[in-house]
Amino acid sequence: MDPVNAARSREEAAFLELMDENYLPLFRFAYRMTGSAEEAEDVVQECFLELLRPQCRYDPRRTSVRTYLFGIVRNQSLKRLRKKDQTAPDDQTPSHHPSPERGLLRAELEQAIARAVRELPETQREVLVLAHYEQMPLAEIASVLAIDVAAVKSRLQRARASLKKTLAAFAPGMERRP
Repeated sequence: MDPVNAARSREEAAFLELMDENYLPLFRFAYRMTGSAEEAEDVVQECFLELLRPQCRYDPRRTSVRTYLFGIVRNQSLKRLRKKDQTAPDDQTPSHHPSPERGLLRAELEQAIARAVRELPETQREVLVLAHYEQMPLAEIASVLAIDVAAVKSRLQRARASLKKTLAAFAPGMERRP
């Protein structure tokens, strides 16, 4: 019996296995899409609840459970973003660095990158997050988003170009490199 059907049959070990294997990447994706740890927690919780519902449309012959879960997280994140105006501050805290100045500069850069990613159009942001942060193959991203690979490549290229332009002030001279 596959882990999803076992979890639906109330086998706790199967459900915990699904959570252990998928929780962290799903949370990171939801966090980067929503910009809020609380929202990300809710999205991932809703994702796993959806998987257990009797009317769930997951079919292991059509897609992997990971791809299906990323699709649910994507849909839930977008739904939440559309319902509210995203004005949440960064929850990131600077990590330990040798000097206070260096730590401050790093934290400023991290906040600028996070803000720039959040300001991307939804279609570009979700592709960028899945490709760079979750290191998902382009074909799997296309499957999660229900678009073709060429569209994924196009969105990813536009997201990178936008970030390069937005973040150029942090790396003077980099905008001239190929």
